[in-house]
Amino acid sequence: MAALMWKSVYPCDMSSGDAEVEDRLLPHERHLHILERARTHSRVEVTALARELEVTSETIRRDLTVLEQQGRLRRVHGGAVHIERLGYEPSVTARLERQTAEKKRIAKAAVGLLPEGGSILLDSGTTTMELARRLPADFEASVVTNSLTIAALLSERPRIELLVLGGRLRDVTKAMVGPWSTSSLERLRIDVAFLGTNGVTPEAGFTTPDLVEAEVKRAMVAAAARVVCLADHTKIGQTQLCRFADITEVDVLVTDGGLDEALADELAAAGPEVIRA
Repeated sequence: MAALMWKSVYPCDMSSGDAEVEDRLLPHERHLHILERARTHSRVEVTALARELEVTSETIRRDLTVLEQQGRLRRVHGGAVHIERLGYEPSVTARLERQTAEKKRIAKAAVGLLPEGGSILLDSGTTTMELARRLPADFEASVVTNSLTIAALLSERPRIELLVLGGRLRDVTKAMVGPWSTSSLERLRIDVAFLGTNGVTPEAGFTTPDLVEAEVKRAMVAAAARVVCLADHTKIGQTQLCRFADITEVDVLVTDGGLDEALADELAAAGPEVIRA
């Protein structure tokens, strides 16, 4: 994580002598720091964070409450854990607020990987949704998706033949999952599939927390002649419960410049071309 810059404090009405330095970091800077700690160490403790950030324990508890309300952490006794470490997934609404600039850069780079005509698949996810928004106005192809959000976004595009996979709606990701989805994919041969992921490592490959969503993603990989995975740098180095693709089964990984160059080289050596947008 980049070095944190200490900020001047806001006026505070606390009466203790050290209250004048209550908030050395702006709230959003503290939140980013707490999230990074939780993601890296699985669990964060109130007392340790208060000491590290030089604020009161009550300030940290308020920060944790805000982050839990945003769906980013889950409070536990004495601290909190990153919600992805529990196998839970944040809602689409919560994920739309994360790494927005990075997702836009990734989607812009992914446009260059679109085939000329033919067919593409857009997996459910906020980065693939950003790619759907950026499809050129003259783009003419068959588009397969299991995302109701993406389907609604593309439904008014006359040059696109839209095919929506059936199945059970998984509310947290607005994705269609289950046997109807996978059986439909078994009958398709797609030119390029654009997939999202919750975790990527050279050893574990591409992973996601949910078993049924992993099964659909696995079927997407099998149905595609070329597989492109879109993932911002916070997903790299993470491992979730269910693997849906080996590192060698993905042709291209499009991420952002926040990914460490050495790790990018390690991933590329293991299999996929790595594009840092």
